[in-house]
Amino acid sequence: MAIDIMVSFNQDPPQLDFIWPGFLSGTVGALIAPGATGKSFWALEASMSVACGVSGGDLLGLNPFYSGRVFYLAGEDPEAVLVRRIHAIGKYFDLSARKAIAENLIVEPIMGSMFNIMDERHLDRLIALCTGMRLIVLDTLSRIHTLDENSNGDMARLVLTLEHVAVRTGASVLYLHHVNKGSARDGCIDQQQAARGASALIDNARWCGFVAKMAEDEAKALSDSSYSRQPIGKDRRGFFVRFGVSKQNYDPVQIDRWYERKEGGVLVPVSLMEAIQDKEIGCDIRRFSDGF
Repeated sequence: MAIDIMVSFNQDPPQLDFIWPGFLSGTVGALIAPGATGKSFWALEASMSVACGVSGGDLLGLNPFYSGRVFYLAGEDPEAVLVRRIHAIGKYFDLSARKAIAENLIVEPIMGSMFNIMDERHLDRLIALCTGMRLIVLDTLSRIHTLDENSNGDMARLVLTLEHVAVRTGASVLYLHHVNKGSARDGCIDQQQAARGASALIDNARWCGFVAKMAEDEAKALSDSSYSRQPIGKDRRGFFVRFGVSKQNYDPVQIDRWYERKEGGVLVPVSLMEAIQDKEIGCDIRRFSDGF
């Protein structure tokens, strides 16, 4: 149905509904990262944030606009691994948050099932399962199709299929994807062009987030300790990842945020500050000593 132009001129427009700030409901988004960075943990915790209709379930600090049902299609990991992740994350929730998440979140392992979203039978089943959902997470994109990732035509068709899922179900679709080798090597993961494969994958998505490991220069410049303000350093930088948004069509881009990996791999928000370097610490000690 065509838009009524005169009505649009004269009436206040509808409020935009976001899954979380910047990710518009009913659209397709991407979360990209190198392997073993924490993107699956981030996506699972984000799913729980959306699924939880009570306080205490937003571990990532995403501030979802509304709660709703979430379907998480897990193509990379076996069931035992997924259960361990859910158990580790659940330690951070009270009983009411756990119950709310359990009521609204479905996690379905499909590793080895030969699921193919471009197969009409699989597509129809996904739509039937997810109609009325708030969010659908596909982990990862490469596990749900057999198309050529380097073909813009194929990837445009794939994203179009995901848009079809969004329209038919009313849910937003978030797919997880890896970065290309050059971006991972050069530390350019926070760029739109970092995604592996054809540019249509990100060009045709409406939102793109990333998860990046802490770089060496960041580990030298940042501290997580308010007591000594020592740099995090090379040995500990593997415990920290940065989340940010490289593409956002409908809302101002928010600032990046840091997470610390806790036991089991759970990502928890952490406040980092500028570290005091050794020279500065030495000067502070001398000034302190001179006063006595």
